[in-house]
Amino acid sequence: MKHLVITFSFVFVSVLACAQNNILWWKLADTSISVLDGQAWSKEIGNSIQRLPPRAEALVRKPVWDLSQQTAGLSIRFLSNAPEIIVRYKVTGPVNRAHIPSTGVSGVDLYAIDSDGMSHWASGKSSFKDTIQYSFTQLRPNDNFHKLGREYQLFLPLYNTVSNLEIGVPTGNIFKILPTRKEKPIIVYGTSIAQGACASRPGMAWTNILSRKLDRTVVNLGFSGNGRLENPLIDLINEIDARIFILDCLPNLLSKDIDSVTLQKRIIESVKTIRSKHPSTPILLTEHAGYTDGYMIPERQTLYESANKILNVAFDQLSKESITGIYLLSLKEIGIDDEAMVDGTHPNDLGMMRYAEAYEKKLREIFMEPVGKFKTQIPIRQRRTPANYDWEARHNAILALNKTESNKVLLIGNSITHNWGGKPNAKSAESWQKYLAPYEVRNFGFGADRIENVLWRIYHDELDGIIPEKIVINIGTNNLRVNNNEEILEGLRFLVQVIKMHQPNSKITILGIYPRRDYEERIVFINKEIRKMTKSEKVAYEDIGNVLLQGDGKVNEAFFSDGLHPNSSGYEELGKLLEGIIKK
Repeated sequence: MKHLVITFSFVFVSVLACAQNNILWWKLADTSISVLDGQAWSKEIGNSIQRLPPRAEALVRKPVWDLSQQTAGLSIRFLSNAPEIIVRYKVTGPVNRAHIPSTGVSGVDLYAIDSDGMSHWASGKSSFKDTIQYSFTQLRPNDNFHKLGREYQLFLPLYNTVSNLEIGVPTGNIFKILPTRKEKPIIVYGTSIAQGACASRPGMAWTNILSRKLDRTVVNLGFSGNGRLENPLIDLINEIDARIFILDCLPNLLSKDIDSVTLQKRIIESVKTIRSKHPSTPILLTEHAGYTDGYMIPERQTLYESANKILNVAFDQLSKESITGIYLLSLKEIGIDDEAMVDGTHPNDLGMMRYAEAYEKKLREIFMEPVGKFKTQIPIRQRRTPANYDWEARHNAILALNKTESNKVLLIGNSITHNWGGKPNAKSAESWQKYLAPYEVRNFGFGADRIENVLWRIYHDELDGIIPEKIVINIGTNNLRVNNNEEILEGLRFLVQVIKMHQPNSKITILGIYPRRDYEERIVFINKEIRKMTKSEKVAYEDIGNVLLQGDGKVNEAFFSDGLHPNSSGYEELGKLLEGIIKK
């Protein structure tokens, strides 16, 4: 209960203020931490709702600066268990446009993430008056795991400037704003298509769809008709520590003022400028996706086909000059057709989805982040036990430790590993200090994790920037209640293959699933299959959990606190054996 008291104190004293009609309002203007996800210069911008830092006004053309005040790609994350959520704000520009509805130009979009990491869209009733208001009512307040609410992500308007933003929930409910995410973002520099024209609502812009699909921050630097690979923007983008740079400006470079030589030179110089400061960060160049009225208006077809030829010539030249880490997304891969466009140029929601799917496929190839057919092979996060610990905060702590501390041995697991000790834990059991600490073992265990949650953590940088000598894996017991044996086995196989991709020089050892009350026979069977799998995958296997069993094959309750988690005696027995594995 102490945890809940602290949380509620933060919510009602520090975050929510100004009670009105039994609604408590959080105001963006009163917030001291950076909360606008999708902002690349948050330290300079603070919580001003804009996409470029203030100094950029003197560097870029006025149309670019004006468009940077529009909130495409910006979002706010928060936790709540409220059955009703109200969002209100003002905009400075027209509410709608000729080919984009009010909900896309000036509306917001709310998505919920449940305790198992699944995303769910929330429909809201909107009122477009002097103050725009969205009311999300009759919401399911909690999931099945706990009563501490869920995470929400609020996407802001695509084509308007926002001010006076407030979020309200009924008095007595949890509301906690979340800080911006710490992982390296995907940077998209592009056109009106990247900014979001003509999505029906913010969540349907392809950049926001991609953000949800990869569960990673996407910085939207789409500037309508003014994304043109200009040096001031390339120099600004070059300041960002990105996961990848996407240059998708070709539709804005078909002007008669830009000949083929100039266009080719601009593409090459943009890539070389980024590569000079970011020698290994991937750069993705995107072909023009075509005009769907090109058959009927041949001049338009000639325009985009010529531009794509120039892009490919530039790409080939860069490759011949040994510029590595550059990639190309083709018109064919994007796959836009007649039904996917609004006006022959801008995608509708179907077209936005095709853009996002094409980018997801390409980026997963570049990032080495495959997705399999089983649930255990699809990366996803979780928030099943927030009263015990903050899952995202632990993930961020791992990322921070990777930058500063030795990581010779990684112990990947669930709560059994999490509770044992070692950083980022504040305290360690005596057995951890005795058997594992001398070997610089890092605790990569997260309470309530399943195989797919470990996969998510690997895809979100936990194995980046480190060179561990050994990786020991003990995961799967939390999958027993929700997955069959094949799903568990193939999930572990997939996990091993992914770890090999990201850490090819590490010695990998899989530990058999530890014994668990009422699951003893099933675990014995699964462990036999795991042993076979490790032989074909050419990794080591150890079944140290047998030390926790009685002679009749049942768990020895003297070694457990609850039939699942070892007590100090159980950890002592496991520690002795694990030390021997690490020393090999």
